[in-house]
Amino acid sequence: MPPEEQFPPEPWGSFLRELDEIVADSVDLHCVGGFVATRRYGFAGETQDIDVVSIRPNSQCDALLQKGGKGSELHKKHKVYLDQVSIIQAYPENYDERITAMYPGQLHKIRLFAVEAHDLALMKLERNIERDREDVKFLARQGFIQPDILQQRYAQEMRPYVAAPEKTTDRALDLWIEMIREHLHNR
Repeated sequence: MPPEEQFPPEPWGSFLRELDEIVADSVDLHCVGGFVATRRYGFAGETQDIDVVSIRPNSQCDALLQKGGKGSELHKKHKVYLDQVSIIQAYPENYDERITAMYPGQLHKIRLFAVEAHDLALMKLERNIERDREDVKFLARQGFIQPDILQQRYAQEMRPYVAAPEKTTDRALDLWIEMIREHLHNR
């Protein structure tokens, strides 16, 4: 069974179930980062947080992070937490049209959504650290990322929103495309 179909192992299962019990209303979490890479796409690794790029409705954000964020009682109990990502400077404009549900029907009020693999890669582009490059190579090796789609999505949905892309993300993307093509060629 693919990892995204199984409810996450401990401590994630208990953390999410308890958070689901104490949140006041229905809430959607648009998840990114290591949690998505491991649980949706099967990357071998672990993370201690669920990075979320969006919490909807926004009115639930503060309460949810207070109950399940870093330093909360649930964090202390389970050693995992929610983290609202604020360091992403730019991301694909229409990423939310491609998100997919994770663990549908297994929680009552919380709905988790994973970003699509190309969008996940592009959200890592500006940071461009070794761990991000390894994630992208893994996604490409597993067939989740195609270089042409990555390049097209960047040009159409992300580049217009990046400050001075020719000095930052353009170069990084070129290196990533070359890295992906070389990696796929050598398989």
